[in-house]
Amino acid sequence: MSKLHLSKEDGERRGRYIARLDGIDAEGEITYRHHGADVISADHTGVPDAMGGNGVAKALLDFMLEDARQSGFRIIPICPFVRGQYAKHPEWSDLFTTKPGEDP
Repeated sequence: MSKLHLSKEDGERRGRYIARLDGIDAEGEITYRHHGADVISADHTGVPDAMGGNGVAKALLDFMLEDARQSGFRIIPICPFVRGQYAKHPEWSDLFTTKPGEDP
């Protein structure tokens, strides 16, 4: 498996978590928007077909959750992928603004 590289681009109003795989000219992402000082909304997860089957979406989600833990912000789960994974992991509830499985 190619080496996975994760990074974050953070702007004043929006940002994204980015995944790149060695040897693949594409990138996966979770895009987000800021909602005040300590809340973001996870809006969309996108992983190109060229990166499929490598656990990229889950790695991006884990990266975002770790960032939330370290930085002290909470997440509004708008993205269906994020919401679906959160429904399977109620132990993440301290990082989200809704209950597991609840619509934001």
